[in-house]
Amino acid sequence: MLLDSNAERMAYRIGRGEQGVLTFEPYKSELLPHWRFRTPDIARQSSETLWEKFKDFGKEGDFIGMDMSRKFIQMAQLPGMTRAKRYAQHKGGRKYNRDTGEELPKSQSHVDYADKLEASETFKAVWARCREDEIYQKLKGEFQEAQKEWDKAQCKAK
Repeated sequence: MLLDSNAERMAYRIGRGEQGVLTFEPYKSELLPHWRFRTPDIARQSSETLWEKFKDFGKEGDFIGMDMSRKFIQMAQLPGMTRAKRYAQHKGGRKYNRDTGEELPKSQSHVDYADKLEASETFKAVWARCREDEIYQKLKGEFQEAQKEWDKAQCKAK
């Protein structure tokens, strides 16, 4: 799913963590329907589907697709900023008190705790595979270099 223009490609920013994952199209619309973590089985299926998407993008030489897949996988597992872990730590996924804005205490005893924690760990294992993938590392370096050159050229053009 390579983007049509170089300007579109260069608008993508790797960012920190999962930054930008829900805003960069057309990747968001392709990947979001596969992102699920309600139960361990759903998380396993979801993480494997996203892993397959990640590999398919790699075969196409599409770094942005790979990175967006990685971000969806990462978003489901990292503590403090992602969904499955939040649902494991806070019943109903609510982290902050609606009225005061204060963080609610973490729970380790609600009904879904073990399932959400297992879902989180499932995504964590796949995320590690993404980070270590040789094609991903190679394409990431190439993309960063191309983006640096693009940014320089854009500054000179102004």
